[in-house]
Amino acid sequence: MSSLALEPLLRPHNIRQINPKLQTKQGKIKPFSLDISSKPIEFGRKFHTLRPRRLFSVSASSAAITSPATKTSESSEIIYSESFPLKIKEKVEGKIFIRLDQGKNEDNWLLTVGCSLPGKWVLHWGVNYLGDVGSEWDQPPAKMRPPGSIAIKDYAIETPLKKLAAAEGGYCLHEVKIDFDCNCGIAAINFALKDEETGKWYQHRGRDFKVPLVDYLRYGGNVVGSKKGFGLWAGALGQLSNIFLKTEAPQPTSEDGDKVSAKMESNKPLEGFYEEQSIVKEVIVENLVSVSVRKCQETAKTLVYLETDLPGDVVLHWGVCRNNSQTWEIPEGPYPPDTEVFKNKALCTRLQRKEDGSGVKGLFALAEELDGFIFVLKWNDDTWLKCRENDFFIPLSSSRDLLAQPGESEAEPKGTNISPGLKSDFETAETMTEDDEEVSHTSYTDGIISEIRNLVSDISSFKNWKTKGKDAQESILREIEKLAAEAYSIFRGSSPTFTEEVTLEAEVVSKTEAAEPSVKIISGTGSGFEILCQGFNWESHKSGRWYMELHEKAEYLSSLGFTIIWLPPPTESVSPEGYLPKDLYNLNSRYGTVDELKTVVKRFHDVGIKVLGDVVLNHRCAHYQNQNGIWNIFGGRLNWDDRAVVADDPHFQGRGSKSSGDNFHAAPNIDHSQDFVRKDIKEWLCWLREDIGYDGWRLDFVRGFWGGYVKDYLESSEPYFAVGEYWDSLSYTYSEMNYDQDAHRQRIIDWINAAGGKAGAFDVTTKGILHSVLDRCEYWRLSDAKGKPPGVLGWWPSRAVTFIENHDTGSTQGHWRFPGGKEMQGYAYILTHPGTPAVFYDHIFSNYQSEIGSLVSFRKRKKIHCRSTVKITKAERDVYAAIVDEKVAVKIGPGYYEPTNGPQKWSCVIEGKDYKVWEAL
Repeated sequence: MSSLALEPLLRPHNIRQINPKLQTKQGKIKPFSLDISSKPIEFGRKFHTLRPRRLFSVSASSAAITSPATKTSESSEIIYSESFPLKIKEKVEGKIFIRLDQGKNEDNWLLTVGCSLPGKWVLHWGVNYLGDVGSEWDQPPAKMRPPGSIAIKDYAIETPLKKLAAAEGGYCLHEVKIDFDCNCGIAAINFALKDEETGKWYQHRGRDFKVPLVDYLRYGGNVVGSKKGFGLWAGALGQLSNIFLKTEAPQPTSEDGDKVSAKMESNKPLEGFYEEQSIVKEVIVENLVSVSVRKCQETAKTLVYLETDLPGDVVLHWGVCRNNSQTWEIPEGPYPPDTEVFKNKALCTRLQRKEDGSGVKGLFALAEELDGFIFVLKWNDDTWLKCRENDFFIPLSSSRDLLAQPGESEAEPKGTNISPGLKSDFETAETMTEDDEEVSHTSYTDGIISEIRNLVSDISSFKNWKTKGKDAQESILREIEKLAAEAYSIFRGSSPTFTEEVTLEAEVVSKTEAAEPSVKIISGTGSGFEILCQGFNWESHKSGRWYMELHEKAEYLSSLGFTIIWLPPPTESVSPEGYLPKDLYNLNSRYGTVDELKTVVKRFHDVGIKVLGDVVLNHRCAHYQNQNGIWNIFGGRLNWDDRAVVADDPHFQGRGSKSSGDNFHAAPNIDHSQDFVRKDIKEWLCWLREDIGYDGWRLDFVRGFWGGYVKDYLESSEPYFAVGEYWDSLSYTYSEMNYDQDAHRQRIIDWINAAGGKAGAFDVTTKGILHSVLDRCEYWRLSDAKGKPPGVLGWWPSRAVTFIENHDTGSTQGHWRFPGGKEMQGYAYILTHPGTPAVFYDHIFSNYQSEIGSLVSFRKRKKIHCRSTVKITKAERDVYAAIVDEKVAVKIGPGYYEPTNGPQKWSCVIEGKDYKVWEAL
């Protein structure tokens, strides 16, 4: 565990450093305290200075190496010079501190909240007044708000923390002071801390901090300063704690059972306190690598000079390419000192320390006929540094295009680490003329249509095929899926000949009948190559401007490789999270305004990401009570009466038909059998598609109503992608999960069938099995009785949306949290397997960011899709392994596995704790 030690926060302090940032120093990790002497700042195993970006002045003479063949001359011609940023993330540990002090008199008090880490810190806070019922926040009195405070809607305040300059070195701590009168009627102050640099929220045990000002509120897991000796749990905030307290202690009661009044308890004098909370933050250390290329007339060599300000050990993995092939080659010698051949694919050169000690450098003399210099950097033996997830490519001829310019965004990597088949396809697509491309696509498309027609004719002529075995039927259906995948790769591809709105049409022809009219097929899986990002968590509504925060992250999410983002529920809602909708046409929510929603949707479209709206169709909160005082009369544009509510929910006494699914008892369940209800919902969905720009839907709580209604809604709104939440319990015996979960995944597939196959469903079965696998080290569970994956992805992979966490299961709710510390095993599984993988927002912006990014990039590069094939090669107690599409091998678990090298050779490309991924060479 890395740690950060600092001087006392509330008294004079002294931090030794070289630069006006953080200076690191190797030493024994010591416990943090705000009342001890000065200590160094430590970053785990590696220690570095956080310093501002420093530009280089690059010249060949500054890199002279003694070899005569590499000496420069005045006649050298500079043909290329560029600097590239290298961003490295480091963990630092610090403290949140909370202090309550008496002010000028006995009624005046001062609450101080501070943080010991660098950042742009904001206190998001509100209060509870005496007599309030429930846990909703209110805004504090105006005189209580520190300068610079901003109101968030009608329930909270945001106040920036001020920097406190250190006595020496210029480093700043941060704090805010809230001055209040204890007679102002406030029962508690609630807050969470947000770092606007990263967008992360820091809370207490996964919930908001609560500072009680009256004695009857001094209960519950999120209370601070409630009793002597109370300590906060170290490390809980840096990663949003895994602990979720389902119940709070009851309020004190008097002898006759009545609750003690706030007035009584508020008379007890306040007591000051001081408490600390450990937090962990990732900070970005920005370095540079600079490259210049010269042509030396005297030696007829191309000289490549490279230098970087990275500290420590830097090894350059490099090669060359020629004839525009962008294929790695090992050039002829001589090579720089300390160079070795790496797996007959590349050269490894340990860069030499610069004379002034400010970094490392290297000079490479290459033959003139070479076309490009390719490299990646390996830093301190465990960190690979690339150019936007691709290899650095440096052109060696002034006539070549500069393919590795910083800031360039590419749909396909132009780096060279591409398998031969993929590279060939990519190059062919680049070099074809428009006429060739049209002829090629036409010919290929005609061939696929011909195959589909022949297959349909064969099925039609095989009159008794329905009576044959299930295996025969599955074989035919798999072939249909395979052909559909090929077709979608054309019609949903990035070729300029087609747009993403083109839909596949198939003509079904029998041997004895004329052709039927074309049938439009709406896929529930988009292109089949989709990678989904859940763009929020359970706390996202608290910012009041979540849409605009996502707007700032859109380009970054696109660069990681995500193709679809799932946004939170957009409608006005009784609950701030949006899952108790009220007026469906009112899209001003806690996440932002309707105009901000349109802006963020357009922004995601601009960066190539499609947008899913989270639509709650099962239930809706009423505006008015009926004559019996029941809340079942609706307002707004869809002013339904109690005929729109199901008849068998006793809480809301509807006059509709009985429910076609499971009731959700927190709100009136909508009766979708009513014609006027279905008409209004279809119009609303189409309005969201056309006016807001949504591309598809995440359908909430689809267990609550028949899937056939979903089919009707999807046929009307024609989404590019849709996924339903069908979440129920897996099968257990005495709290131990059963091996056979066929019944569970069958229920999910039954819903998909009822929806006409026009939507996918979250693969809850796979998530549950992964829980048992990782908690109990039972990796054998990942193969079912037939040797296939045991979840929905083993039966209907094109409709399985795999995931390991979401806003309900994780975040601050924690209803079904994924095994802690083993999240990357889960992602290694779903991001290398068929189905459509979904990645949770909290994990993207966490310590797992780099590993997730590598897996997403690899999935895209190897073109793994929702219909990819899986061959399970090992499923034992401590290890699971599989080969996907015969080109990717993956293993998870602590046990040993290596793919067998025969005619097909394997190379490890990604490795982490208890997981490993290989690609076929």
